[in-house]
Formats: sequence, C-alpha cells, structure tokens
Amino acid sequence: MQPIYAIGDIHGQKDMLDAALIQIANDGGSDAQVVFLGDYTDRGPDSRGVIETLISGREAGRNWVFLRGNHDRLFSRFIQQGVGHDARVASGIHWINPRLGGNTTLASYGITGDAVFHYPDNGLEQLQHFSGMDQGTLVQQARAAVPQAHLDFLDGLPLFHQTDHLIFVHAGLRPGIALSEQAEDDLIWIRDGFLDSTHDFGPLVVHGHTALDSPRHFGNRIDLDGGAGYGRPLVPAVFEGRDCWLLTDQGRVALRP
Repeated sequence: MQPIYAIGDIHGQKDMLDAALIQIANDGGSDAQVVFLGDYTDRGPDSRGVIETLISGREAGRNWVFLRGNHDRLFSRFIQQGVGHDARVASGIHWINPRLGGNTTLASYGITGDAVFHYPDNGLEQLQHFSGMDQGTLVQQARAAVPQAHLDFLDGLPLFHQTDHLIFVHAGLRPGIALSEQAEDDLIWIRDGFLDSTHDFGPLVVHGHTALDSPRHFGNRIDLDGGAGYGRPLVPAVFEGRDCWLLTDQGRVALRP
C-alpha cells in the first residue's frame, strides 16, 4: 500500500516546514505524496517563504496536494478586496491583529509597522492606522508587495482531498452532509458540531485548524494541528490505509485513538 503523508497548519514557519519535508523524504523518498492541510500564512515569521516553497515544489513536479485554510483566505481577501474581517471570527478582531497574525504575514513581504485599532459599536475591531497609514493605503502597499502568483496559488486551492480510506480537509466536516454538499465556510472554519461529534464519516477525517499541544487521534478523525503557529513543533504524519504514524527524528511513532 502506497503511503501518503500529511502536514498540518504551517502558519509561516518556514524552517519547520523545511525540517518536516526532510523527515518525509527520509521516510518515503523525494517522490512521496504529501497533502498540506492549509493555513500556510499568519502568526509565524515567514509566510512568504512558505508559499514560495510550496509553489516551487509544485513547479518541480512534486507529488504534493495543497488545501486551502481559513488564514489563507483571510490573507487573500485583505490584499485583493481590502476586507479585514470574517464573519466566522466571533471576536470581531481584524486580520492585522497579532492574535490572527496578519501583521507577521505583511512583515514577511517587507511591510512592517504597529497597528492601532478602535472599536465602534458594531463590535468589529477597526484598523485606525498602521504606522500612520490608513487601511486603504496599507492595502495598496500590500498589493504592490505581494506577488500575484502567490494570491493565484492560494485562490486556486481545493477544499478537500479524498482517498479510499481518508478525507483530508482543513477544519472538518458538517456531520450528516455529503462531502460534495459541504459549505466552504465549514470546510475551512468548523469547530462546533464537528469536534464534539462521534459521527462515522466513512473514511477517516484528517484535519488541522484547531491547535493542540500535539497531533491527536480521536477515532473518527485526526487533528494534525500541533500548534506550529504558536511556536510548537510542526509534526508530519504518514498514513497507510487508516493507520497513522507521526514522523520524528527517531523514526515513526504510531498515533492511535
């Protein structure tokens, strides 16, 4: 059975990504199939470098599958539409807020500064200025700094990838709804109704999005977001059928419910 590898949320951690790819190559060779679960941007120091690595791999013909995450959409929408909020962010904070991490993504493209916010009655955090720039000016600078190829890459990514035994998705699935009928907002944002569900989705669901201290197997799903966006290790996984192992410097470690 041909193994398939997966990498959870990278969040701008280029050095961690490079190390994970070396671990995968050591285990499965340079032609190994790798599924990336999305959230390539925000929080970490080098979102630009992460995207460039992924694009370079695709252009080199690597057997890599890239999925779209919610942070990738936040980044793209801010640059292309000037939108700093998403309705699924219950706190109403702005993408530039360090809690979401858009500030570090812009810094990786050479746009640095300090954000000042204000809080109108609508509950949405508003960007008052970014080192003297209003949001419109900041968006214009960002559009000049971010290569269109990076935005095209993010905008063209699929929302899930299915094999006989596995469904790879960024955030999760809405139980009881066919995969083809799942809403994009659920596929990249869902927590409530999925994380607490014991629903049998058929194939094992492999996802990220919800940061843990380390990847964990829940029986019907595996969460591979070990918190790299918060400085914890980025741990790749390998699957043979439904069986899963984490890759470490000491080799494979079985991940079981």
